[in-house]
Amino acid sequence: MVAILSGIILIAFTVVACLPQCLGWGADIISFLKGASPVASAFIGLIAIFIGIADTKDKKEAKKEELARQAEELAAKKSN
Repeated sequence: MVAILSGIILIAFTVVACLPQCLGWGADIISFLKGASPVASAFIGLIAIFIGIADTKDKKEAKKEELARQAEELAAKKSN
């Protein structure tokens, strides 16, 4: 409940800050967004690369475990 309330308060402040008759920070906010967009996209890109690498490693490990399990089952069948 606290998170929802604080989220609503922060969104309301953002709207008030953008209105020209209140704080009039609209142009400053746009300038900030223009400057922050390339940095944010670089960070998001790096995170996506790291997630992709980790996912690829997990898939390789799962495949190795599956092959080892199949080898164990085959060895168990042959010994019976």
